[in-house]
Amino acid sequence: MLGEESVSETEADEYLQCYLELLDSLVPELAVWEQNNILDVVSGRTAPRLNLSIKLSSLYSQITPRDFDGSVEAISARLRPLLLKAREKGVFITVDMEHYDFKDVILGVFKTILMEEAFCDWADIGIALQAYLKDTEQDLTQLAEWAKERGTPVTVRLVRGAYWDQECIVAGREEWPVPVWRHKSQTDANYERCLNLLISNHPYLEAAVATHNVRSMAVAMVLAEQHGIEPGQFEFQVLYGMGQDLADAVAAMGYRMRVYTPFGELLPGMAYLVRRLLENSSSQSFSRMMDAEQQMGDELLAAPDIRSEADEKEPVAGFCSEPIYRFVDPKEREGFAKAIEQVRSELGRAYPLIIGGQERETSQVITSLNPARPDEVVGRVASAGEAEAEAAQNAAEGAFQSWSTLPVSERAGYLRKAAEVLRQQRDYFAAVEIFEAAKPWAEADGDITEAIDFLEYYAQEAERLSYPGHLNLPGELNTTLYRPSGVGVIIPPWNFPLAILVGMLSAAIVTGNTVILKPSSQTTVVAALFVQLLHKLGLPPGVVNLLPGPGRAVGEYLVRHPRVHFIAFTGSQDVGMRIAQLASRLVPGQQHVKHVVAEMGGKNAIIIDQDADPDDAVRGVVASAFGFSGQKCSACSRVILVGEENKSFVGRLIAATRSLHIGNPEKPGTFMGPVIEAAAHDRICQMIAQGKKDAKLMLEMDCTHLGNGYYIGPTIFIDVPPDSSLAIEEIFGPVLVVMSAPDFEQALVLANATRYALTGGVYSRSPAHLEMAKQGFQVGNLYLNRKITGARVGYQPFGGFKLSGMGTKAGGPDYLLQFLEPRTVTENTLRKGYAPES
Repeated sequence: MLGEESVSETEADEYLQCYLELLDSLVPELAVWEQNNILDVVSGRTAPRLNLSIKLSSLYSQITPRDFDGSVEAISARLRPLLLKAREKGVFITVDMEHYDFKDVILGVFKTILMEEAFCDWADIGIALQAYLKDTEQDLTQLAEWAKERGTPVTVRLVRGAYWDQECIVAGREEWPVPVWRHKSQTDANYERCLNLLISNHPYLEAAVATHNVRSMAVAMVLAEQHGIEPGQFEFQVLYGMGQDLADAVAAMGYRMRVYTPFGELLPGMAYLVRRLLENSSSQSFSRMMDAEQQMGDELLAAPDIRSEADEKEPVAGFCSEPIYRFVDPKEREGFAKAIEQVRSELGRAYPLIIGGQERETSQVITSLNPARPDEVVGRVASAGEAEAEAAQNAAEGAFQSWSTLPVSERAGYLRKAAEVLRQQRDYFAAVEIFEAAKPWAEADGDITEAIDFLEYYAQEAERLSYPGHLNLPGELNTTLYRPSGVGVIIPPWNFPLAILVGMLSAAIVTGNTVILKPSSQTTVVAALFVQLLHKLGLPPGVVNLLPGPGRAVGEYLVRHPRVHFIAFTGSQDVGMRIAQLASRLVPGQQHVKHVVAEMGGKNAIIIDQDADPDDAVRGVVASAFGFSGQKCSACSRVILVGEENKSFVGRLIAATRSLHIGNPEKPGTFMGPVIEAAAHDRICQMIAQGKKDAKLMLEMDCTHLGNGYYIGPTIFIDVPPDSSLAIEEIFGPVLVVMSAPDFEQALVLANATRYALTGGVYSRSPAHLEMAKQGFQVGNLYLNRKITGARVGYQPFGGFKLSGMGTKAGGPDYLLQFLEPRTVTENTLRKGYAPES
């Protein structure tokens, strides 16, 4: 059982070679077993004694359900030589089942490759199916129909499943339907139903009953007898060292018994055995119950107690996130693909300004281009000047009085309506982002769901804040309440073109303010579409005014305006500090201090401790550094290795990074697309060129074959001086530097040696070091033993300090307060001769 963990492309090549060498080396040594092969009395063929179980993720590292066809094709190409060698050597192959996300891809590979001419008549192959999955009964039924069409039998290794905790936790965290049965009795019952299906479809499906459960074995024996299947025509399987007495007893009854064990690298094999040991020592395992004195034989062998699924979904208290797509459902993949085609048919449309609810055309336009194909126009958006900016300011002021006095519940209602429409149009908006921001499928979908989360969360928070606070004294009533600030300017970035835009805008308007939205010039189409959505919902004119235009002209005009009360900005440090400087100046006609909310980036580090899990750490670093081409303020741009023993981490990191799929984000299998524009491309390339002078380049993936898009491959440097531009400047691209520290304390010092304080991460098994990081890592969002991107609204309020920003955390309970003015009213209730109760 090689390949327990997902691996890089380089490691996958090594695993494939290892499998092939294993077949060559072991088969001659096992030739003595040939005389003992068990004859299938029906088919007349022998059952090979060597059964090699393989994990397809060890042959192909980038299995992804959203790219079903691409994954099936790539895995089949790697699997083909292995199957040819196994058939030549007379070795049985079992394709192992893995996590739920991989299930359909693995079944697709199995069914596709076994219909090829080289394998369509080969019977010495099988697949594992997991009875704890709710889909398995249906999968087994479809597999039986396919096997009948194929005409040559295949074996099904029926197991209960090995990832129950993980499947439950991941599904619960992401608000996905839980794919596994919640209770052991349900899994046991499903195992028996699947046994019945499996044995009743003999000889097209041959049964390998993998279990330590005596009742399950007895059920298989009875079913086989009922269907006239001889003991030698199916087999039982147990794990080496965990059921030898049972194996001996079943073999003594004349049944075929196979003992299986991990084979290959030490650590993955140990991990596999530990997981099996934990399963078999759990309080619900059959082996454990069989050893318990209080368990009687009749009770142990009783039929599973069937429980209802009605109350299976555990209620979640408080705010619930909008589930991202898992892309295991073909409908999700098909809907996304159709949306991409729809948006492609609409490219090049014109979008006007929206001021006071009225559309306005201008002589100047902003042309939005596809970063993957710069000659492709996504849309042409009207560009405002100072005259339009003044008109937008007047419209927002005109709408303020009526909007600010509208009950909070009604304002929150508009946000909830917008969230519902976004749910209905999420594929469409995601597809627009794929073209305009070059976001790959998963990144685009995540941006839309985060926008929905902001709408729902801030609606909820606004209603919470609408209730006056009271802390009274004898003879006095004290009331604290909030009122809107006034007219504000919203300046969102291009990298989260809907989520951050919606977050800042919705927070401002649900608290009773009116706003002027000046979107990023790179993603004006997404912004225009969302404002159109709001107005179609009936949002009163002037509450949100769409004003794309040049930052130096329109943006600065609005920031300086005497009747603007606040500015909410996300972007670069230079622009953010410029806004803060301009807003601080008192101009004629201004009667208030302008409030600035600004999130301005980071130079984020992940510390890899000496005892860190290397597989987890590599996956977390790759996702954090190269997701969306590193164009996130939260992205990892520095890795700090603790101790000399960690040097091998760099090799694993490079191998994993090489396996990333870089290409057009329209394709479902793409992990990294281009950067946003030519200027960003040139700036990042200049940083890389300078880095080659200051440090040692370890990886620079070539992207010239991808055409004229703004592609830059993942780039990794080592031996980086702490004072170099690579180590201290935000690059905002797919560039990662690896640094070293002699101990954990020095790693923290190095991590904090930057003017930013946004996100950071630590991979460590040491409770002392994790606690040290909690106390001493100077970042707004600290992530322990997970990636450092992907903060969840409501659960992980996001924002930093130092020069990473000013203002409180987005998606948190304090965020709306930045758009409100607190007021306290104290009333003396004491009257001569009468003092009412406080």
